[in-house]
Formats: sequence, C-alpha cells, structure tokens
Amino acid sequence: MTPDSARERMIDLLQQRGIGDERVLRAMSRVPRHEFVDHRLQTEAYSDNPLPIGQGQTISQPYIVALMSQALALAARGRVLELGTGSGYQAAVLAEMGAEVHSVERNEMLASAARRRLVGLGYTGVSVLCGDGNDGCAEAAPYDGVLVTAAVQEVPRGPYYQLRNGGCMVFPIGDEDNQELVKVFRRDSGPREEYLGSCRFVKLIGRHGWVK
Repeated sequence: MTPDSARERMIDLLQQRGIGDERVLRAMSRVPRHEFVDHRLQTEAYSDNPLPIGQGQTISQPYIVALMSQALALAARGRVLELGTGSGYQAAVLAEMGAEVHSVERNEMLASAARRRLVGLGYTGVSVLCGDGNDGCAEAAPYDGVLVTAAVQEVPRGPYYQLRNGGCMVFPIGDEDNQELVKVFRRDSGPREEYLGSCRFVKLIGRHGWVK
C-alpha cells in the first residue's frame, strides 16, 4: 500500500470514529505522517496506533491527534502553544490548519530533529523551542489554544494564564494508567471543563513536577 492510499484509509477511519471537522481531516490528509517516524516503522505510520520515536517518547495515534486538534476549534490563523513537540507531527497538523504554532520540547535531541524535519517539509511557520514547558512560553502569549501532549495531574496553571479570554487548553490528566482528555476554557467567571474521553499518554515532567 502506498503512503497516499494508507493516508486515505486513515482519514476514512477518523471519519468513522466521529472526526467531522473538515479542516482537521484536510490537514491530516496533507501531512506525511510517515516522515515523522523511523524508516523502519513507515509501513505502520498510518495505522491508528502510537509509535515510538526514541528518547522514551511516542507519536500519538492519529485519532488522538485529530480529536485534540478538533477540540481546539481554532479560528483561522489562531495562535497555539504546544507543550511536547515530540516528532513534530501534531505541530505540522496545526500548521496545515493555518495556526501559528509555538512548540516547546524539553528533550534537545527531539527538539532539534523536529525542527529540522518541519523545516525540511516546508513548515517554516512553526517555532520549536527547547526548554521546560511547565511555564509555557510567555513571549508569544496570549494564545487562542494550548495543547499539552503529555499527562498531568492538575490543570497546568502557567499555560492556562497565557490563554486569551475565551481560549481553551486541551490536555490529558490522571495517573500513569488512568487518564482523561480534558478541554478547559478560560473565562472571566472561571475555568469551564469538558471531558473528551479516556486516553493514554507519557508523563509530563519538568521542574514543577506536575507528574512525578
């Protein structure tokens, strides 16, 4: 099966699982996911599974990437903060949706590889920073949306307060074996939460130790 036909099958599966945002589906039909995994795993790139990317990290399964991207409900040219660049795939999907993406990755090897990969594929509008994302990235705030791609145990307050009023943050919360994907809106009256379903992510680590 060619990458193009495998990608088409992936899009069909996403639609069957309830992903209806045309911008998300269009973006994921354009991003070559096989370029974001090791060449030995390229035949599995469009299966609906997470895959290892080295350094103890994974690229999320396509359904979770689609669900989180859809949950952001971004307006055209929205500004997004991503905590946990990983391979850069999620950032590429957001960029294809028209977002201005600021992504923070604490692992220098992953950050450098993702930066090179994104530039090589033409995603020059994605900024990849190497550092501890626990405090977010105040320099480019406020954001229309924040995505956290590793599990936390409480709402990440630093990035939350870098949202514009009305913006939202999507993140997995829970312990190692029991996590929920949550969407939190920032409102003057206080945060409002929506639960999007169960999930499984690697732990977020950093100096503030949300997950230890």
